[in-house]
Amino acid sequence: MLQKKRKSLVVVLWLGAMVWLPALAQAEPARWNVDLDHSAIEFRVAHMVVSKTTGRFMDYAGFIDMDAEAGTVKAIEATIKTASVNTNHEKRDAHLRNADFFDVERYPTMTFKMKSYKKTPEGYTALGDLTLHGVTKEITLVGHYNGATKDPWGNTRAGFSAEGKLNRKDFGMVWNKTLDSGGLVVGDEVQILLDIECIKAKP
Repeated sequence: MLQKKRKSLVVVLWLGAMVWLPALAQAEPARWNVDLDHSAIEFRVAHMVVSKTTGRFMDYAGFIDMDAEAGTVKAIEATIKTASVNTNHEKRDAHLRNADFFDVERYPTMTFKMKSYKKTPEGYTALGDLTLHGVTKEITLVGHYNGATKDPWGNTRAGFSAEGKLNRKDFGMVWNKTLDSGGLVVGDEVQILLDIECIKAKP
């Protein structure tokens, strides 16, 4: 009699597991790939004190591993090709690609890899390692998760916006010139501006 009760208990537990396993599987993080056509990785830096120059990178790839419904993020990684820098000025872009700045022949890519992610009342904070110009430093991105939606072609899309900053000298980019007025041609602090749209990878 005791043996039959034990068998019944095992069957009940097994059936319960079968009910819950699909739900648990749905809660697993999914891979969301960055859509290059609908994203922007931009930077802004002071120019001769009186204004700011804005640029962007045109060639990059990345992904986010997350559970969109729960709003939990497990990983963020990106690789950016430094030669794709574009400030809408050919001569300036050529200078940015040479050894004074990105030195694209020696360092063709920069990478970001998230180390931690935290929800906040205002949005989220992501801490990660940025490797640029042969140097790896921690940077913090603060931003918003803009939600997810279906597109007309059967894809699920999600959007993020974020901002951060870094000191270019921390990454070995020290070139500058002094103005007659005493100021500098290029500022040291660089603002990072991100608008990222991702597509959920299909099984």
